[in-house]
Amino acid sequence: MGNWMIVPVVLPAVMAALTVLAVRHDLILQRVFSAFTVVALLAVSIALVFHAAHTGPEMYSLGNWPTPFGIVLVLDRLSAMMVLLTSILAVIVWFYSSREWDKRGKHFHALFQFQLMGVNGAFLTGDFFNLFVFFEVLLIASYGLMLHGAGENRLKAGMQYIVVNLTGSSLFLIGVGLIYAVTGTLNMADLALKVPLVGDADIALLKAGALILFLVFCIKAAMVPMHFWLPGTYANAPAPVAALFAIMTKVGAYSILRLYSLAFGGSAGDLSWLVAPYLLPAAIVTLVVGMVGVLAARQLTRMVAFAVVGSMGTLMISVSLFTPDSVAAGLYYMLHSTFAGAALFLIADLVISRRGQFGGSLNSAPAIRDSGLIAALFFMGAIAMASLPPLSGFLGKLQILSAAQNSPYAVWIWVAILGTSFLNIIGFGRAGSVLFWKSSAIEGEIQTAPDQTFPRQTVIAAGMMLAMLVALTVFAGPVTGYLHETSAELFDTTDYIRAVMGPDTPVAEITTVAPFAQ
Repeated sequence: MGNWMIVPVVLPAVMAALTVLAVRHDLILQRVFSAFTVVALLAVSIALVFHAAHTGPEMYSLGNWPTPFGIVLVLDRLSAMMVLLTSILAVIVWFYSSREWDKRGKHFHALFQFQLMGVNGAFLTGDFFNLFVFFEVLLIASYGLMLHGAGENRLKAGMQYIVVNLTGSSLFLIGVGLIYAVTGTLNMADLALKVPLVGDADIALLKAGALILFLVFCIKAAMVPMHFWLPGTYANAPAPVAALFAIMTKVGAYSILRLYSLAFGGSAGDLSWLVAPYLLPAAIVTLVVGMVGVLAARQLTRMVAFAVVGSMGTLMISVSLFTPDSVAAGLYYMLHSTFAGAALFLIADLVISRRGQFGGSLNSAPAIRDSGLIAALFFMGAIAMASLPPLSGFLGKLQILSAAQNSPYAVWIWVAILGTSFLNIIGFGRAGSVLFWKSSAIEGEIQTAPDQTFPRQTVIAAGMMLAMLVALTVFAGPVTGYLHETSAELFDTTDYIRAVMGPDTPVAEITTVAPFAQ
């Protein structure tokens, strides 16, 4: 079964090439090819999750080159879960986009498949060189998707997006070069073995490389002050693309969690928990900036984009504590925030498409058609993003607050999370009031397309996103149990290292002391 871990990378790559070469002039066949891919990915990813849960970490060596010289993919609980999250998101995005959005530009489905290849590859790769390669696949495919349907605003936001990410790519190469110069390896498991052995003369150089990579991952995760690219990019992207992009910031969060728990975690000696002192304040500021942006936004999609920034702050607060409980809580909140953000982008598109000339501006306008159903969807999405009961965001934040109670910074964390939750409630409450309640009292008629019909398929897709939040709430017990085991596997890196380097590999002693307790 372990050999199947290559499918989430190879299948979308092959189908993207076939889509461009064989069916680029037939939209129906493109949809069929794309549908087959996302459904197959979902089935394989479910199987991989169960496989990882029962067998532990497992490696696939492409070309059968000896470790650490060859290209390796590594499957463990965390990577399997992230691939499954991506696959679920992909199925819903395909369903949403296949009604209309894929008609608005060329090669949507091919770019969509390349995007899935890049995301899945980033989650499964076991070395930094290929992490860089998959980041570049992500960048190219996401830029094409960003511009799908054209438009001046998208072009401007797309240029900012690609400049920032190309800068991050350059820094990535510098950071990887410094690490390779000191350790002689780019394999993550091999790096975990060699970091504790680095001499005092080279520690500063290794630390510089690790911190440069941290900066790159913060750019990908939209952490302050590298967050400025996200609101404009996500707000101007086509709705299904913005929904798919909800997973992209999680690639940055995953990379931080993977590298700084594996190679710079409890067994890294003087460099143990290297980024913890920097990550916590950055996460708190990111949370505050994101939620203040929600309160200040005057466009619906920008408000949702700032909410995504704030949710990343909440997630990284939990990760920054680097304890098994805090990481498990952060992973649960990550699942929630991905679906909540994606759902709101789809719901925002429903609202904007029916407001005609008023678009997504948060100003009063005549009532829209089907306002009752769309208002109900928006209300559920707002509750989810504000982390109010009974949906999963409330449970996620409770877990984060509980995990933080023994931290010396517990007061700051509690104040930041609870205070910004209040700002979030105000921001989304104001938006809902303007869009639905106040609008119902205004006489007039919105100028809409004459062929506008009930958006059944788009409503179903948005409902599917919200249904995933309900599922996370209903099955919170088993999901949380899986995540606690995932967190324990992250902190006890022995199995991961031996799965890659060999079963008899000696592993340095791992300290269980949390970074802020040292």
